[in-house]
Amino acid sequence: MEQVAGDVGSFQVKVRKKARYVNENLCTGCGACAEKCPTMVVDVFNAGLGNRKAIYKYFPQGIPSVFTIDATACRQLGQGKKCGVCAKVCQAGAIDYEQKDTTVELDVGAVVLATGYEVFDPSVIPEYGYDRIANVVTALEFERLLSASGPTAGHLDRPSELALEREIEEAQKELKKLQRQVSQLEEKHGKPSSEIVRQFQSGGLGESEDLRKWALLAQDLSALDGRFQSMTHRKASASAARKLAFIQCVGSRDFRFNRFCSSYCCMHSVKEAMIAHEHDNGVSSSIFCMDLRAVGRGFEEYKLRGGKQANIRYVRGRVAEITEDEAQNPVIWYESTVSRQVVHETFDLVVLATACVPSAGTSDLARLLRLELDENGFFKTDPLAPLNTSRPGVFVCGCAQGPMDIPESVAQASSAAARAAEIVAPARQAVG
Repeated sequence: MEQVAGDVGSFQVKVRKKARYVNENLCTGCGACAEKCPTMVVDVFNAGLGNRKAIYKYFPQGIPSVFTIDATACRQLGQGKKCGVCAKVCQAGAIDYEQKDTTVELDVGAVVLATGYEVFDPSVIPEYGYDRIANVVTALEFERLLSASGPTAGHLDRPSELALEREIEEAQKELKKLQRQVSQLEEKHGKPSSEIVRQFQSGGLGESEDLRKWALLAQDLSALDGRFQSMTHRKASASAARKLAFIQCVGSRDFRFNRFCSSYCCMHSVKEAMIAHEHDNGVSSSIFCMDLRAVGRGFEEYKLRGGKQANIRYVRGRVAEITEDEAQNPVIWYESTVSRQVVHETFDLVVLATACVPSAGTSDLARLLRLELDENGFFKTDPLAPLNTSRPGVFVCGCAQGPMDIPESVAQASSAAARAAEIVAPARQAVG
């Protein structure tokens, strides 16, 4: 949204429609372009845990179900290289490298804001080790690990093992390259590399620069081969995460960051722990919390069922610090409210239930629409009419108003649509 004018019942809105570089009227969503695209980039939808192609669908259920080119990553658009593979394989002729952003002008009676939310960045809490300890993840990252369409196809592979797989892949490529170079030198000179390395180490190669480079290449090859074998052995002995820890209120109910409760985090952790147990009955989970807020209908029963059927343990206490052992296992240090002692426990994977914070750009949108924000940075609403903002004709729903779960967000979306219809329907009747 770039410009808003007018008043309730008659708003003039200008919205920027970003270029897809794909004609959505022609694209059939067959996926041939993504299959042949040679460029891999980090997949933001999978929380950076996997990769995607430069031409992609943002998520499987997206509407319209058509592809988009990431212009900054595309060799043709962003790097100035010759490629055009997607255009060559697209039988529908939907690829359009010349497509530009357009401005759409709308005349509307009401506006509904459904801006969603952002996840609190836990790296600002150094004692929890996020971004430093590989096997400490956010709840959203864990959600993608559990998903059948996620980077691990639903298997609870630890991020440390995923990083090891990528490291092995890169080492294997470099190993093949060095082996090819060394083999060419051995064929050229008719000598084994081991002999050249011995002469180099004893200082018997003289001034020959070519032989010195050969010896250095052979040493690099030997060192890389040893590292590759070590990584392969570590990968073979790796296992899926089975002992999980969930830490609640990371960034919320905290005077340093956000005073408010994010409301859905407790039940989200219970749900994730139960799904993890469904994937693997050997999984056990510990949920560390000050108090577990199960305030929705049937939530308390769901929490108790998790403890009885999904091997979930509820631990009352605030986690003080997370460290790491030699096997890259997170170690949680906390005060037991039962024994009143500081204890530590080792887990395979730690999940941080991060706070729900306002979406990026909320303050800019508020200025554009001349709306007030509340003390927490969400859109301010009338206490007696929780969908109404400070400007008539502009309504909110979901986490634009404040933290809430999916059922409540869906109910609010229906209510906001009804409130907008109250404004639009009389105008249409008058025109008719």
